[in-house]
Amino acid sequence: MTSQPAAASHVPRSGTTVRVPGSGTSERQRDAERTKAEILEVAQQEFARHGYAGARVDEIAARMRTTKRMIYYYFGSKERLYIAVLEKAYAEVREMERAIEVEHLAPVEAIRALAELTFDHHDLHRDFIKLVAIENIHQAEHIRKSEALAGLGTPVLDLISRILDAGTASGDFVTEADAIDVHMLISSFCFFRVANQHTFGALFGRDMTAPEHRARLRAMVGDAVVAYLRGAGA
Repeated sequence: MTSQPAAASHVPRSGTTVRVPGSGTSERQRDAERTKAEILEVAQQEFARHGYAGARVDEIAARMRTTKRMIYYYFGSKERLYIAVLEKAYAEVREMERAIEVEHLAPVEAIRALAELTFDHHDLHRDFIKLVAIENIHQAEHIRKSEALAGLGTPVLDLISRILDAGTASGDFVTEADAIDVHMLISSFCFFRVANQHTFGALFGRDMTAPEHRARLRAMVGDAVVAYLRGAGA
């Protein structure tokens, strides 16, 4: 019986590199970054809901349909995961602030835009407010351990300083203001409205986050900062 020719083997010869679509380093890196981003998203919700002490990595893993071991593979520990969540949350605020092109705005418009955008961010990112409150309970213990957060406040202070300098030069601002004070004035109003909504509502019968109050309070924070810089009450 005549033997048939052997079928061509699909097994690579020694030394041959087989390239499988989607198996490249860049694809693996994208998958890893996507997985880390998804873990951070779920972890942020858990830490905001239960605090640092109360949040469970097992619960984060269960919601991710992965394992605690996988989370530790990417972040090392619960504390490092929490710090990464804080870094992400604060980086998003700084990204929002960098979106303001102050060079194209008059000083009054620029500082009002910063105040209103901060109001919008805090209104939309309630978990950020909870995380900041939680970290204050811990006396910023974890923030102090983050190299990424060490200089993250500098850009917003530079931004405010540029607005203040322009306002002083134009004569719009007459108060000798400090950038940190102005940042605190804006942040305290926007933060308090969300962080203290429940106690304030219980004491005074008003939900500060209710839609019917939003436009008025958003305008109020801008008005307050502008009035301060223009010397009201001096």
